[in-house]
Amino acid sequence: MAQVKVTLVRSTIACLPKQKATVAALGLKKINQSKVFTDSVTLQGQLKVVSHLVKVENV
Repeated sequence: MAQVKVTLVRSTIACLPKQKATVAALGLKKINQSKVFTDSVTLQGQLKVVSHLVKVENV
């Protein structure tokens, strides 16, 4: 399975509650915090919701 590195690059202060909840579900709390995930359909859906807040890289 492919892995992706997700980095929070923008603040969630002025975001909708759904977007804040998605970022929290990804486990990202601080700007420039990164996590590595196994790529899945569920993850792709979450990243689509917060695409303007995160940077995604293939690992």
